[in-house]
Amino acid sequence: CHGGGSPGGGVPVHGDPEGIDLQLSHQALSQIYLSGLRSWKKRFIRLKVPVCLSTCLSVYLFGLSSWKKWIRFKVFVPLLPPSSFSNPSHHTSTTPQFLPPPPKLKHLHFAFRPTSPASPSPPCASGSLPNLPVPTVKDTIHRYLDSVRPLMDASQFERMSSLAREFEGSVGKRLQWYLKLKSLWAANYVSDWWEEYIYLRGRGPIMVNSNYYGMDFLYVTPTPIQAARAGNTIHACLLYRRKLNREELKPSRIPGTVIPLCAAQCERMFNTSRVPGEETDTVQHWQDSEYVAVFHRGRYFRLWVYQAGRLLSPRELEYQVQRILDDPVAPAPGEGKLGALTAGDRVPWAEARKTYFASGLNKRSLDCIEKAAFFVTLDDDEQGMMGDDPGTSLDQYAKSLLHGKCYDRWFDKSFSFVVYKNGKNGLNAEHSWADAPTVAHLWEYVLATDSFQLGYNTEGHSKGEVDSSLPRPQKLSWDLPPEFQDQVDRSLAVAQALADDIDFHVFSFREFGKGKIKKWRISPDAFIQLTLQLAYFRVCSRACTHAHTLTYVM
Repeated sequence: CHGGGSPGGGVPVHGDPEGIDLQLSHQALSQIYLSGLRSWKKRFIRLKVPVCLSTCLSVYLFGLSSWKKWIRFKVFVPLLPPSSFSNPSHHTSTTPQFLPPPPKLKHLHFAFRPTSPASPSPPCASGSLPNLPVPTVKDTIHRYLDSVRPLMDASQFERMSSLAREFEGSVGKRLQWYLKLKSLWAANYVSDWWEEYIYLRGRGPIMVNSNYYGMDFLYVTPTPIQAARAGNTIHACLLYRRKLNREELKPSRIPGTVIPLCAAQCERMFNTSRVPGEETDTVQHWQDSEYVAVFHRGRYFRLWVYQAGRLLSPRELEYQVQRILDDPVAPAPGEGKLGALTAGDRVPWAEARKTYFASGLNKRSLDCIEKAAFFVTLDDDEQGMMGDDPGTSLDQYAKSLLHGKCYDRWFDKSFSFVVYKNGKNGLNAEHSWADAPTVAHLWEYVLATDSFQLGYNTEGHSKGEVDSSLPRPQKLSWDLPPEFQDQVDRSLAVAQALADDIDFHVFSFREFGKGKIKKWRISPDAFIQLTLQLAYFRVCSRACTHAHTLTYVM
């Protein structure tokens, strides 16, 4: 973060606990102010979500010796009329229980037993969590020195200890003051800066370097029909979105406790896209979307997934996807490899967006992709662990999900499904908006719902009836000049060089899994990172001190 600044340009502030005058940087204070605005904006947005009063009162009470006592509260609650909570997306909302108007502030007394730890929905559970505390400088330095001790000899460690003490007694106090100030103003003192400076300000390709992938079942393919697998996958994903919008998903908890984990990352799972900028990217989220964007053989389509407020059945979605597969229309000039812009360097993509997609037909088509619920690629290749050399085919399958042909994915979307010609599928996810476990939870739900709940008929087709009056999927139109292709070619060359430089090997490890690792009282993620560090050391005879230096897939 911009924690420093010239002393002459700062504002002297008195009142540090140790009586030290702090020269506060205008730039640092500006960043703190903007972080607070973003935090409060999200809070106000959450207030618009229609939830019943009982859900809002499902709060966790930490530190209580007994969860069986009745608790009496005196709560100030604004009683709003039902119209205040109306949601235009009726297919994604619940029927809340409202108190009568008028919209005045009243005293309400509630006597209730604290709810079961599994009952509150993720957003409410997140709202009841305390803010992330700011660790002390002393504790941070202590943990840092413990972590670097094995990597240094005695003289190096002594020098590092001296630098740490110097930091603690000087600039560390000023930076700590900034973080404490931000923790009072924003909900989380680090998350938005982490998102911006670790992810969004990177100017290199996000393909491979940031995006990650998820695989299908290794040994089972529920159907060999591409359109049917796509129909079930899209439908299952939209069922998950419905549960998320209705707040029907149980929050994850810290293992062995009743404390819920923050689920704020789920809020940008759907209808979200990363938008390129010259200095930094942004993550744009839309409230709702009733269609998905589909790519097939160089063409982009808008596929509506609702008909008069009704979610299309898996069989209807299969029918619509098959229409796209059978569509003989050729790509428009410049359309075929348009996706390469999202795979190359970010600045050229930002400049091309400003030049060619700022208005008119191109902007409308680009908006259609970015505002879609998610992105789907219908791939003409066959993938999976198959043939006489299953190991090599598994490597190719992984590489395809990671980068594809470098132009047949839209790497800026929050996540993209890939459905292959032989019915195998997978996903590619953009990293800035959430960590991998958030997407893994979605993916596990989609795979389980696809195979064990929705299923297929004896011929391998999706189940359900088809409304033959459904409008055809809409092919997007573009008006791209010849010189635009030069920029696409340059971005594709950058992305292709990166893809060709990857030596990828995937194998199935069956000796033990996360359950055994947890019995050793070790985090499975930490265990995997330690094994990667050890493997790197054995190969290179030196330590690799940052996890992001190693490309790995969990």
